[in-house]
Amino acid sequence: MSDDPLVRPATRADFHFDLPPALIAQAPPALRGESRLLALDGATGAVADLLFPALAELLRPGDLLVRNDTRVLPARIHGRKSSGGAVEILVERLLGGGRFTAQARSSKGARPGQRIELPGGAVAIVTGRVDDLVEFELDRPALDYFEMHGEMPLPPYIDRPAGAGDRERYQTVYARATGAVAAPTAGLHFGAPLLARLEAGGVGIADITLHVGAGTFQPMRTLDLGSHRMHAEWLSVPATTVAAIAATRARGGRVVAVGTTVVRSLETAAAGGRLEPFEGETRIFIRPGFRFRVVDLLVTNFHLPESTLLMLVSAFAGREAVLAAYAHAVRQGYRFFSYGDAMFVAPSTGARTAG
Repeated sequence: MSDDPLVRPATRADFHFDLPPALIAQAPPALRGESRLLALDGATGAVADLLFPALAELLRPGDLLVRNDTRVLPARIHGRKSSGGAVEILVERLLGGGRFTAQARSSKGARPGQRIELPGGAVAIVTGRVDDLVEFELDRPALDYFEMHGEMPLPPYIDRPAGAGDRERYQTVYARATGAVAAPTAGLHFGAPLLARLEAGGVGIADITLHVGAGTFQPMRTLDLGSHRMHAEWLSVPATTVAAIAATRARGGRVVAVGTTVVRSLETAAAGGRLEPFEGETRIFIRPGFRFRVVDLLVTNFHLPESTLLMLVSAFAGREAVLAAYAHAVRQGYRFFSYGDAMFVAPSTGARTAG
């Protein structure tokens, strides 16, 4: 069988790369926007080493920057069972009132009816399971409780406890709609001065909402891409953003997605053949062979080896070009993952669907 993934079915191993642990960013830069920016042209494979503020020169008047305005919930908390055993709870989704689903880590699995004592005198009762998640009922409104007592849910590859500064830095400056348990990290680079500079230069700005779930960090368990089932995430693409994209197209501008969450949202909303307002869940898995209907350019961070997010970027710019760019980034000492550096990605030939 050929080793060329364009000839044989692609597998998870086709998206592996070697990353020295020292390049995994453990903290953000001192100021937003002080990151590096690796520009990749997927059509030619050419790369350029820039600084993030150079994005203002890469975009043109008439372009549209589409952001994810989700806000990260301080979703991690530690409690104790009535038996005394420790439990770590990481909220996955708020269900209204005191109800929520979560990952629960303890020496023994959580059982329906089990009582968990939490900081601040709160009590959560296990009410059942939803797939791999535990469903809880808290004795007070969950949103208010976690905002007051929860810890910011830093990703598992950040090897330190969340600190006070993470409440601000693991959050975009335009975060509005609370519901994510992981940040849309491409947006972390944007400070108010750069956004103002882009708008003054004629770049439009529109928002979608996708509440990033903890499943974004879970490794793919199947070798065959076709057997993988994505975790569900809630999103909203409002009519105002659909109209802004239509106006951008009409004036010859480009749609620039800030992060893979924006790509997944817009392409979900266009899955019927044209972009329409959408609200609901998505399990879209974008991998090589996908044809993009909406997104023209992508701003994104560097992603984990063999991850579905790396596969999405490879679908956009070509697997070989992306992996070569990642190898260049490793050689040049770029910082990886959530608090790391960024990429500006133009698509490979044929990635876009006309219309």
